[in-house]
Amino acid sequence: MNTDFQQFQRAFAHHIRNPRLSTRPEGVPARGMAVYQELLFNNIRSFLDSCFPVCRSLLSETRWNRLCRTFYRDWPMHTPWFREIPREFVRYLAEARISQPLPRWFSELAHYEWAELAVDVMEAPIPDHDPAGDLLGRHALLNPALMNLAYHWPVHRIGPGYRPRKPCPSYLVVFRDADETVQFTEINAVTARLLNLLASAPSSGETALRRIAEELQHPSPRQLIDFGASTLAELRRQGIILGTAP
Repeated sequence: MNTDFQQFQRAFAHHIRNPRLSTRPEGVPARGMAVYQELLFNNIRSFLDSCFPVCRSLLSETRWNRLCRTFYRDWPMHTPWFREIPREFVRYLAEARISQPLPRWFSELAHYEWAELAVDVMEAPIPDHDPAGDLLGRHALLNPALMNLAYHWPVHRIGPGYRPRKPCPSYLVVFRDADETVQFTEINAVTARLLNLLASAPSSGETALRRIAEELQHPSPRQLIDFGASTLAELRRQGIILGTAP
């Protein structure tokens, strides 16, 4: 392989990402390079703008543009897929040392906004199931196009009219319904644990609920199971649970 060409490619890419610190390769016109710089950055930013509208609305245009540029400049993306750019932005917010001060809840809000795209494009074929099966007595099957999320902040409420000052744990399910539409449902910690148990291993609803009763040291496991039966039914009605294994 031509090492000179590889070096040219690297120099070209480095200059596009950070023209202030990387020299423009010899033989490349400044005007043409400027077109590439704006074209590629604007492409990246268009994906971020469309995936994170709430995040964008909570920063000034200058601050949002700066954040997009530092992500574009500093974060080493290796994926060839445009649809994975928002996921990398979420990783950048959670893992990178960002000099720009951001609200403490900002990275979780970005993750919540990204979850809609993640579930929308998730490859999750529907398994064979009995939609009317006994959820307590048989193996309950979850919708495979689903994310069971827990946050320290009430991300589903954050917007221009509400910016929380203190953490408030929030549990949310993002899933794709039978019409291929992404839905959001707020749940509580016990329901989140129930979904985790059903997702982790084949289990009947009653087995999972008994496990939760043990963990909570509930004085009346039967009472919790009876209440959990109505929760399972509601989760099935929404499409979070499909039914039972055939």
